[in-house]
Amino acid sequence: MPAPHVIAAVLWAVILGFAGGILTEIGPWYRNLRKPAWQPPDWLFGPAWTVILGLAAWAAVLAWNGATDEAGRMTVAALFATNFVFHFLWSPLFFTRRRPDWALVEVPFLWVSVLALTIGLRPYSVLATWLIVPYLAWVSFAACLNVTIVRLNAPFGRDGSAD
Repeated sequence: MPAPHVIAAVLWAVILGFAGGILTEIGPWYRNLRKPAWQPPDWLFGPAWTVILGLAAWAAVLAWNGATDEAGRMTVAALFATNFVFHFLWSPLFFTRRRPDWALVEVPFLWVSVLALTIGLRPYSVLATWLIVPYLAWVSFAACLNVTIVRLNAPFGRDGSAD
């Protein structure tokens, strides 16, 4: 049986991936939003997040294994727990509440939580840090996409539709 920290890392990735998929409804509201020509096709987001979250789970295991004491392990756990919260919040804001503008307010918190992973895992595993870099790059790209969607469609009303 896998070690508890390996199970926790896999669950972290699976829950975030599953929740993101469930909370991301590509329906008429989303299809009617104006989007930039450089947005990737919708089908690419699922595979991209699967790879990114898989790499991050691997990074979690490496960092946990590299932590030599309880304080180090708690640091790794706290970094991933914080990131979990901010990662989880984005999809419901954008897709469920239909408020890309609110999601845009949340993006800096998500981005900083990924940056904190990148920096905070380094003392425990340099490879773990590098495994987080695609996550940071993708969230940076997604933030630019979020900004552009808000600019192209704002203001958003109480029902989430662009006014």
